[in-house]
Amino acid sequence: MSEAFDQKPLEFLRLDPEEMRARASEVYNRLQSRRTVRHFSSDPLPMDVVEECIRAASTAPSGANKQPWHFCVVTDSAIKSAIREAAEKEEYLNYHGRMSEEWLDELRQFGTDHVKPHLEVAPALIVVFRQSWSLDATREGKSKNYYVQESVGLACGMLLAALHECGIATLTHTPSPMDFLGQILNRPPNEKAFLLIPIGYPTEGCQVPDIQRKRVEEVVTYYGSDFKKI
Repeated sequence: MSEAFDQKPLEFLRLDPEEMRARASEVYNRLQSRRTVRHFSSDPLPMDVVEECIRAASTAPSGANKQPWHFCVVTDSAIKSAIREAAEKEEYLNYHGRMSEEWLDELRQFGTDHVKPHLEVAPALIVVFRQSWSLDATREGKSKNYYVQESVGLACGMLLAALHECGIATLTHTPSPMDFLGQILNRPPNEKAFLLIPIGYPTEGCQVPDIQRKRVEEVVTYYGSDFKKI
C-alpha cells in the first residue's frame, strides 16, 4: 500500500470580486484570440520559452498524480520530413475512404486536405504521448496509470494556452491512426501518441477561417438562484 503524502499549507491568493472580474475578462480576451494556424513561418523559436510552456502544462491535474504524459519536441528537419510523409499517408486514406461523407462535408468549409506542409515548415513539432502504464522499479515492473485520456487532455489544453500566452501559434493535428509517431521517435511500448502540435509564428498576412464560437448561453446551464453580483 502506498504511503500518504506529507501535507503542506496551500499557497492561495483570495481576490476581491472586482479583481476577479477584471482577471476573468482579461483571460477571456486573450484566449478568444487563439486560433488554429496552418501557415507557419520557418523562423526559429526561443526553445527555452517552449520548454517553460511544457513545464506549465506538466502542472496539470492527473489521476492519482501519475502525470501520464511525455512531450517530444522535434526540430530536426529529417525527422519532421519523416513525420510529414507518414502523416500524409494516413490522411490520404482518411480523406479517400475512412471519413464519412458527412465528416468530409463538414471539413470543406475549412479547406483542408491530406497535404500537410506545415509539418515541415513549422520550426518545431510537439508530439504528446499518453502513458497507459509506467515503469516503476519499486513495484518490480508496471505501475498502472489512471484517467489517462482525461489527464493528458488537461495537460494539452494548458499547453495550448501557455504557448498562446507566450506569442506562439499552434495547430492540433490528429492524423489517426498515429502509431507511426511512436515508431519514428522510437518511443517505449507504454506510450501512445495523443496529439501532434506544430508550433511557430504565423506567416505574414496569415489567413484563418472566420469562425464563430458558441455563445456562453449555449454552453452553460446554471442550477441554482445565487448567480447575482456580489
